[in-house]
Amino acid sequence: MHPADSPAHSSDPEDFNLKDTNPKLGERWPSGGAYGGRGWMNGERYASTFDLVEQMSYLYVRVVKAKDLPPSSITASCDPYVEVKLGNYRGRTRHFEKKMNPEWNQVFAFSKERMQSLVLEVFVKDKEMVGRDDYLGRVVFDLNEVPTRVPPDSPLAPQWYRLEDRRGEGKVRGGIMLAVWMGTQADEAFPEAWHSDAASVHGEGALNIRSKVYVSPKLWYLRVNVIEAQDVVSNDRGRFPEVFVKAQVGNQVLRTKIHPTKTASPLWNEDLVFVVAEPFEEMLLLTVEDRVTPLKDDVLGKITLPLDIFEKRLDHRPVHSRWFNLEKFGFGVLEADRRRELQFSSRIHLRVCLEGGYHVLDESTMYISDQRPTARQLWKQPVGILEVGILGAQGLLPMKMKDGRGSTDAYCAAKYGQKWVRTRTIVDTFNPKWNEQYTWEVYDPCTVITLGVFDNCHLGGEKPNAANAARDSRIGKVRIRLSTLEAYRIYTHSYPLLVLHPHGVKKMGELQLAVRFTTLSLANMIYVYGHPLLPKMHYLHPFTVNQVDSLRYQAMNIVAARLGRAEPPLRKEVVEYMLDVDSHMWSMRRSKANFFRIMSLISGLFTMSHWFVDIRQWRNPITSVLVHILFLILIWYPELILPTLFLYMFLIGLWNYRLRPRHPSHMDTKLSWAEAVHPDELDEEFDTFPTSKSHDIVRMRYDRLRGVAGRIQTVVGDIATQGERVQSLLSWRDPRATSLFIVFCLFAAVVLYVTPFRAVALVAGLYYLRHPRFRSKLPSVPSNFFKRLTARTDSLL
Repeated sequence: MHPADSPAHSSDPEDFNLKDTNPKLGERWPSGGAYGGRGWMNGERYASTFDLVEQMSYLYVRVVKAKDLPPSSITASCDPYVEVKLGNYRGRTRHFEKKMNPEWNQVFAFSKERMQSLVLEVFVKDKEMVGRDDYLGRVVFDLNEVPTRVPPDSPLAPQWYRLEDRRGEGKVRGGIMLAVWMGTQADEAFPEAWHSDAASVHGEGALNIRSKVYVSPKLWYLRVNVIEAQDVVSNDRGRFPEVFVKAQVGNQVLRTKIHPTKTASPLWNEDLVFVVAEPFEEMLLLTVEDRVTPLKDDVLGKITLPLDIFEKRLDHRPVHSRWFNLEKFGFGVLEADRRRELQFSSRIHLRVCLEGGYHVLDESTMYISDQRPTARQLWKQPVGILEVGILGAQGLLPMKMKDGRGSTDAYCAAKYGQKWVRTRTIVDTFNPKWNEQYTWEVYDPCTVITLGVFDNCHLGGEKPNAANAARDSRIGKVRIRLSTLEAYRIYTHSYPLLVLHPHGVKKMGELQLAVRFTTLSLANMIYVYGHPLLPKMHYLHPFTVNQVDSLRYQAMNIVAARLGRAEPPLRKEVVEYMLDVDSHMWSMRRSKANFFRIMSLISGLFTMSHWFVDIRQWRNPITSVLVHILFLILIWYPELILPTLFLYMFLIGLWNYRLRPRHPSHMDTKLSWAEAVHPDELDEEFDTFPTSKSHDIVRMRYDRLRGVAGRIQTVVGDIATQGERVQSLLSWRDPRATSLFIVFCLFAAVVLYVTPFRAVALVAGLYYLRHPRFRSKLPSVPSNFFKRLTARTDSLL
């Protein structure tokens, strides 16, 4: 372990490595409860729902309401508020104007680690416009007498307390209803409480420090099949129009091709696909336009349709088409006297449906966290439970200046499936401790959970839509592929937070996590590995590569916009960073990384050829004799070739079991070529798109080169991924997949030993050459299994 004040960018290669930690997870409660054994807790009980985090003790004060408060002698009324004081920490409720019986129902939480007093004071005061606030009364608690509460116990019932005077010598008029107890972060009051750790945050900023759970909007694909139009009349009566249809949903605009012939009844039969989200707020706007000149289009008719009138399709059954009458463009506004035109209008023939059988991609398929279709009716039962304890971070760097010194207000966000979580913000510390635990249902183990750490720049109550609004800064990101986790094991590691800057890769700190993946059914898990990766509609009616890229970009924008409207918002820069918005951009560094991934695979073939050359050269006589004996046996008995091969892979898989990875994968700076990248290549990677170069021709050529190279980079990466999946068959990177494969190898070896080779060859040949009528459009089980195998994409920065 390196000290917290060590430089972030060190030449030590261990600086970027994963590290084991030994946190005190599921720590027992003190015997007999807190503060001298007067609590209600049994010392043998555990905080079972928070067993992946360290327990943090808090003093909770719930201020419910007050009654019969004395009025002011001047105003004959009262503007009351409550101040809760513990040592140097003071929390205040909001004040009410002219209210003798106010209700606040606010909770205050004081960290036990920072307690400076054994006396809790609750003051009731009258807010004055001028001068000092009037003192109405107080209640004092001895912390040694405060009970302890642990969920799932019911909440502690509040009680009425008579107010004492300033010196505590007698009762005064009025009472206050309070509940005071010792608890942990597992308490239901914890998320909404005012925290003494963030006492400096006021106003709108107080909302931005709380932990929250968000749910992504339910996304659908809207398929608009534009079939034909009738009686399309040009604005110029002397010519037939060159017609195309433009469809718009929100900010998404798509066009059909221009009909090749000039006619009044054009036929297109084109599919336009959009991404829409529930509730369906946008409208489908269709316009029929005439290409008059290359720079001028005339609108001939339009129609606006709400999305909820279209049927929801769950499979590939045909959808009924409908005719819609088009409104004459400008009618009722510019041509109010031509009402007779409604008696004869153009028509358009459409087939529109909301696709529920697809999974709407809003993230890169390399790091996908969910593969379920949109329609809930098509969901399978979950196969496991993922539990993540977000413990804390160590050695974070200062992200901004506050009062003339560096400061960081860190929070952690996590995304898996449709559920996003955000921890509370720990104010002004480089070693925050969150100790929050979250749970997700897992429907497919071959998925990735993404966690990001950010610096909160919205603690001062800035308006999110202001022109100069601050953006939450990136501190780093961690990805964990679930299939690399052994079931029921708790992984406690410290992950390096790495960010690539224009001047190179930089370690921003370390994120400490506790992760546990629990499988519910072994049979379901085996079934999933032979099941298609995506819903079957993706294979029966696939989208083109360009469509997938465009639709993913639109889905990401919708998710970012919806989560940005939550309270508090999960901001656009956070969502885009978690969803890898810029993963398709050209980068010389990424291209080199993918190229050397392929070269490392090819080097395995070279190693085999060198081994065979060594056999021919008799450099190891014993090995050469054994290979010759094996060669003669296989020539004499060719039916032993395949079973020997499978048995050999079975033995290699067993041998590699002792070399299996013992921790999840993490960012690898060497694999990503982030440590040895040239400054000029970094300048190109961080260049704007389009480029900021001044010369127009250079800009055009440069951008075109970057666009083409980006696609080549993706193809090269896909080739490397396929090769790495072959490597992972016996590497135990995915314990379940390797277990299934070596069991299959053993079974295949036994079957092929007892089955004549000619029979196997005959059956395999006839099966491979079978008629297309007997073939399914869905991928085969071996293909599905292969696509679920892990690659080193998880370790790319």
